[in-house]
Amino acid sequence: MVKYEDAVKQEAQRLSAEMPKPEDIPRCMQLLDTFFQCYALGAQVKSLYRFGQTSECSHKFQDFKFCLSNKSMSDEDRREAWIQRRAEWWAARRVERSSEDVWEARTEPLQNYPPPSASHAMPEPEEPSTAVPSV
Repeated sequence: MVKYEDAVKQEAQRLSAEMPKPEDIPRCMQLLDTFFQCYALGAQVKSLYRFGQTSECSHKFQDFKFCLSNKSMSDEDRREAWIQRRAEWWAARRVERSSEDVWEARTEPLQNYPPPSASHAMPEPEEPSTAVPSV
């Protein structure tokens, strides 16, 4: 199991690579739109069908409020604050129990996979028969 602090570092590194410029982080209006879309009828019906309950959208509103609170920061500071916030959110999701607990992420590819086997080899073509069929 991954420690929370390690997961935060890994997520921050991943998000920094995904969002290298301050323009790459979502704007406040995008976050407000995401919040309203969460409460839309289609999204709520989908959640009810998939999970048996309606969506919890308060975290999306918290993201919007966080964005508004960072308006006075420089672009680079706002980017770093956003990356840290999202890294903590993703790390918490990774550390908590989920339906994905049956999987473990590989850090390197499997060696010799798929294994070479004779069953996957192409069969040799048969020689055509020269015998005359009997009538």
